[in-house]
Amino acid sequence: MANEHAPTARTREKPSGDEEATADLKLGEFQTVPALTLSEARVLINAVIDNRRSLRKVEGTETLTKTQDYLEVFARFKQKENIEAVDRMLSAKPEFELFERSQLGSLCCETAEEAKTLIPSLTNKITDQDLQELLDDITKLRQFVE
Repeated sequence: MANEHAPTARTREKPSGDEEATADLKLGEFQTVPALTLSEARVLINAVIDNRRSLRKVEGTETLTKTQDYLEVFARFKQKENIEAVDRMLSAKPEFELFERSQLGSLCCETAEEAKTLIPSLTNKITDQDLQELLDDITKLRQFVE
């Protein structure tokens, strides 16, 4: 007997582009678009909200509140000076794409192996030793607070 019922799941649309963050970074039209770390996004969103509050144009939405909560938890750097220092360190590596820099600044990997596993496009751009030194320098700027 043939299945007379409609499918229970919707068909999934295929992605519109050929973007992929694999060993060969292919971001299409986003290749040269600046990408923020979670810490930078936190600073930016908080500044916009503070500005709106000063102008009395605050309309807190659930999405905005959830975004702020997310960034408060997952932004690795809270102090502006540390965020700027991480940006300077990553910007000093011209071999990194903007996307790779933002990923390194957000993920705060502990080892070069971890970084290259999570960001495979780094594999042939930097030695494990140089990457480990960079990661160690970034880690020194993190403030671990309970």
